Amino acid sequence: MHRVGIVPFDLKENAMALLFVTSQTRGRWILPKGLAKKGESHAETCHREGFEEAGVKGVVLEDFPLTVLISKQTETGMQQIPVTYYPYYVQEQAEEWPDKKSRQRHWALVEDATKVTYREDFLALIRQFEALRPWITKAAEQHISQPQAQPMPVP
Repeated sequence: MHRVGIVPFDLKENAMALLFVTSQTRGRWILPKGLAKKGESHAETCHREGFEEAGVKGVVLEDFPLTVLISKQTETGMQQIPVTYYPYYVQEQAEEWPDKKSRQRHWALVEDATKVTYREDFLALIRQFEALRPWITKAAEQHISQPQAQPMPVP
């Protein structure tokens, strides 16, 4: 069954980092994903899964959906599951979150992401993300908090 996920990322100067979490069953580095609940939009699913699995809140960049087949071990064997991932610009990272006891999280520079997750299905996703990086960066920059201008002092 189709799932919805996020590619959580952050920008610092010219660097971009991705946030990975461990899977609950095998402890491999993956990206947050899950089933949409009835009546839930993809953006709502992204926000929910991002907080439940990684403890992050941010902005879903809905203009850049990336759909790939992800391998999942089930009781009946290995299955391919379509997952639509959205770039997710992280603005907050909580110290406590629902899956904290069962997952770890790890930030990696996008250039090093292939060393963190070596599975072919995630490599294809990362390659798509990297190809769109200039547009994703530009879209994310629109959400960077700008310092508020201080009012001019009255003489």
